[in-house]
Amino acid sequence: MARIDDGHSTTISFGTGPSGTGPGITMWEKEITPPGMDGGGENDTSTMRNTLYRTKSPKSLISLTEMSITVSYDTDIYNDVIEMINTNQEITITFPDTSTLVFWGWLDKFTPAAVVEGEQPTAEIVIVCSNQDADGDEIAPVLTPA
Repeated sequence: MARIDDGHSTTISFGTGPSGTGPGITMWEKEITPPGMDGGGENDTSTMRNTLYRTKSPKSLISLTEMSITVSYDTDIYNDVIEMINTNQEITITFPDTSTLVFWGWLDKFTPAAVVEGEQPTAEIVIVCSNQDADGDEIAPVLTPA
């Protein structure tokens, strides 16, 4: 196992492109915030028999948090986004060391930033992690080491 010292060349790809085909939308990643994990907080286990402290226990289920990506884009992406938004599919993040994280989710938001003279146009993309495939079966994220 090796530490990643530079995030450069981290990429994302979608399993399903527009109209249910192909490699997904064409974009150029500038910044990627991979999904995190969330245990969902605590379950309150306090009862009237507690004498001094409230008691708690962890929840059983884990959520992947939303991920965001800042991209530069071609205006052709608008048609692709319209076809792909809210389409649950496999999504792959490839890290600089060639390890991959594959999970199920969907493109939830595409928000262009202000277009300014002298600066490359960018957009913010938000992906919601569903943890279930197209059949509704629970699917855990899979990390494949380099």
